[in-house]
Amino acid sequence: MVDIPLLVGSFFVAVIVGLTGMGGGALMTPMMLLFFNVPPLAAVSSDLVASAVMKPVGGYVHMRRGTVNMRLVAWLCAGSVPAAFSGVFVARVLGEGAAVQQAVKYALGVALLLAVAGLVAKAYLAERDRSRLTGMDVTDVSVRPIPTLLVGMVGGLIVGISSVGSGSLIIVALLALYPALKANQLVGTDLVQAVPLVAAAALGHVLYGDFQLDLTASLILGSIPGVYIGARISSRAPGGVIRALLAVVLLASALKLLEVSNTATALILCGAVVAGLLGWRALRHWGRTREQHPTVTPEPAPAEQAR
Repeated sequence: MVDIPLLVGSFFVAVIVGLTGMGGGALMTPMMLLFFNVPPLAAVSSDLVASAVMKPVGGYVHMRRGTVNMRLVAWLCAGSVPAAFSGVFVARVLGEGAAVQQAVKYALGVALLLAVAGLVAKAYLAERDRSRLTGMDVTDVSVRPIPTLLVGMVGGLIVGISSVGSGSLIIVALLALYPALKANQLVGTDLVQAVPLVAAAALGHVLYGDFQLDLTASLILGSIPGVYIGARISSRAPGGVIRALLAVVLLASALKLLEVSNTATALILCGAVVAGLLGWRALRHWGRTREQHPTVTPEPAPAEQAR
């Protein structure tokens, strides 16, 4: 039976996902926990299964656009797929009943903090790419196998436990490992590797987790039109403002999931807003300076081309 309030809630969350490109797990799972009182493990399981249905669409679009490095995807998946499948077993090892639900809740709170870091990283990427005249082709990047494999393993484990991480933790790690890649190349590569990653995590939760068909059906029915509408209007929306508000919401959700007091939460949010405004001004100033003195990818000398 479809849960109509949850369907409506997933629709509005999916609109935000379509507007900002934020991973759905960072919003959908906290919504189910904080507003619909869904048990943490059931929320994670249902969100992962719903994501496994929708992720391939975005991955296909990026592959058609040529913004995916398949060697990088392969190394990420080598670590993330088995780790994601194992995530549900890790959750089970943490305890039974209320204990495991509380552990998953805390893991989700930590993952949301990583999602906030992902939004900050995307803002930096946007400013960086504005000041570039040319960028490296996505297929030319030199893949670093062992660090990439480790990123996949850590990211996959977090996704398997909390459903959050494929669009936040992994994108931040890829930014650190491959700073020469442009924003759409990082996002495209991360999104394609997230398809088998989320599928493995979803399979683990279907087999051994707390998957509930009615929850998943409500999420899918609300999310598909919501993502479509959000993507359609994204070009007209003030993306920077939306992402800033989203970062505040994610931070507040993370603090509540970690059971931080209301007073401490308010103080942390105020401090984060002030720090964010100062950081944004500094980032914009840096971006304008780079625009005046842009970085141009050097062309090979004729003698080098002939070799």
